Amino acid sequence: MRVLGIDPGTATCGYGIVDERDGRLRAVAHGSWAARPTRRLEQRLGALFESLGDLMEEHLPDAVALEESFVGADARTALSVGQARGAVLVACARAGVECSEYAPARVKKAVCGFGRADKEQVQRMVTAILELPAPPANDHAADALAVAICRALEPPLARMTA
Repeated sequence: MRVLGIDPGTATCGYGIVDERDGRLRAVAHGSWAARPTRRLEQRLGALFESLGDLMEEHLPDAVALEESFVGADARTALSVGQARGAVLVACARAGVECSEYAPARVKKAVCGFGRADKEQVQRMVTAILELPAPPANDHAADALAVAICRALEPPLARMTA
């Protein structure tokens, strides 16, 4: 199974693709898209939609795993991330690829064994699990790989109830 993980954002959006076969994981690709802050929001969302469509066309994932928004003190940021998540969901619908959503604590628990792990712990565990030669370039790519790992290793029955 090939899973594309997404850490959504309008300024920077991380992606990570993993293959799972017989419980073993292999990283296929990872990185992030950064938008210039001077671009209008609709241009950023359009670019995200197009980039994601191109990535899915190139790598043909069986599923997409999307990290749910963390709603902190800044409602404006939460709204912006929600709009990015919408662009991702529409791109998945257009490509005909199933998309599952995972809370950050669930992803951290799956990857680190602790739902309140910090960014450095997530990055170290992603690097170790996927046997990467070097850590992902940024937190967004690491988080995207983590959500892909969470989806790839999730038991089939749990997927049906999520």
